[in-house]
Amino acid sequence: MAQDAGWGGGAYGGAPYGGSPYGGPPGWGGWAPPPKPGVIPLAPLGLGDVLGGAFSTMGRYWKQLFGMAAVLYGGAALLMGAAVAVAYSAVSDHLERVVSLDYDESASSADVVPLVTAGCVLALLGIATMAIVSGLMYAAVPAVLQEAVLGRPVAFATVWSRAWSRVAPVVGTLILTGLVAVVPVLLLMAAFAGAIIGLLTMDSGGGTATAVTLGVVGALATGPLAVWLWIKVCLAPAVVVFEGQGPVAALRRSSQLVRGDWWRIFGITLLAGLMAAVAGYVVQMPFSVLGVFPGMIGTASLDEDPSPAAVLVAMSGYLIATLLGQLVSQIISTTFPQLATGLLYVDRRIRTENLGPVLAEAAGVPAQGPYAPPPYTGGAPRW
Repeated sequence: MAQDAGWGGGAYGGAPYGGSPYGGPPGWGGWAPPPKPGVIPLAPLGLGDVLGGAFSTMGRYWKQLFGMAAVLYGGAALLMGAAVAVAYSAVSDHLERVVSLDYDESASSADVVPLVTAGCVLALLGIATMAIVSGLMYAAVPAVLQEAVLGRPVAFATVWSRAWSRVAPVVGTLILTGLVAVVPVLLLMAAFAGAIIGLLTMDSGGGTATAVTLGVVGALATGPLAVWLWIKVCLAPAVVVFEGQGPVAALRRSSQLVRGDWWRIFGITLLAGLMAAVAGYVVQMPFSVLGVFPGMIGTASLDEDPSPAAVLVAMSGYLIATLLGQLVSQIISTTFPQLATGLLYVDRRIRTENLGPVLAEAAGVPAQGPYAPPPYTGGAPRW
């Protein structure tokens, strides 16, 4: 549709006076504020504009954002809960025998193999579920942001449809982006595993110390490169949704948009992530406190030799409260940073491709100021 024009790739000419078409030379009285049909002004964004736009989007479109997150993460929790229940019913006898062993007894392979198999199946199901859920959320947030920037309403069904149509390339983009941090993370895991093994075996020899040292030093050496690459490609999920690009093309496009503004994007992204983490932790604390009391009551009623099922039932209140707290915390810590990243994508296109007048035309507001460019002729929309 014509009102969606302007999100596709490509430049839109040059912008006079500092990259913005709004207003004239300083001191000549020709300045006019840029239009703001939605959550941000359609001009280069500062830190306050990015954070304020993210908060405004959460406030105006909370039903779509939080509703989508609640459905996805809540559905994932229910699915994994059902899977754990099915797995427990299948291997409960083996688990009972393993748990009831004395310290000097070893479990038989007939009991260990089913438990390991059930654990691996649950792990694979959890990885696949979280990949799909993360892909849908990383697609849903830009889908909402597309309309929030233009000040237009959007239905939950529309957000779901757009997110589902882009989930596969978004998941591919997230996998490729995650590979950036694989090396330092694996090195840190190796160092941690070496330290644990050394503590358990009381081995103070050179082998364990060497492994830990190499892991830590290797992580410190490769970590800065991983962070640099991650910031270079952090706009890729937004590119997938806004421009309809594939995973590899989105990584290239993100690198192109970040060029020349790495430190600013790094600082804003880090700040948004820290703000979301602190907010998520503060929100999760009351749920954890409330869950302590039913957990204490339940554990006090246990026998001296309880079964695993009895332990789960006794701790159910604590587990439910903890899961609810984690769900709310996950919604906040996932939504806010993605909104900030999506607005950084819009900001980079406004700065480098003069996207502001295009968005103003799509929103139906005039591109104010005597230096507004001619009408956009970039062709059909990309989203």
